Amino acid sequence: MVSASRTAHSIEVTTEGLQEELVRLRIQKQALERELAAVVAHLDSVQRALGALAGVLAAPEAGVPADEHAVPAASRTDRDDGAHKRYGGLTEQIMAYFTKVGDVDVRAREVAAALDRDTDSGSINAVRSTLDRLVASSRLQRAGRGLYRVGRS
Repeated sequence: MVSASRTAHSIEVTTEGLQEELVRLRIQKQALERELAAVVAHLDSVQRALGALAGVLAAPEAGVPADEHAVPAASRTDRDDGAHKRYGGLTEQIMAYFTKVGDVDVRAREVAAALDRDTDSGSINAVRSTLDRLVASSRLQRAGRGLYRVGRS
């Protein structure tokens, strides 16, 4: 027969192990939720770009000027999950950050940290992708490898 103290100790050890696992799983869940939100935001921006390109391609055929901001209904994502609310204004947040810091070279990871989006690779990659789009649209400049700054007028 197993002693009561040995059984109690075994239960304590098991409980501690499960509590540690619970903490680890909660952290992992939060990281995955942030990464999913970043993917949803990126998906939305890619779908908007495709919609705008489809409008440009369709416009000459129809003889109508293209509305570069139009997004076909089929390419819109369902935004009821709350991810868009957290990540939808990333471009505006980044531009506000650069307005605040002024004419200095900044790394993508620094921008992500300033926006509290440096907790996982998905969030940081969403910031990097947005920075690259801002460079492509001449709203920001690439100041060097991995460095960004406000474009000079």
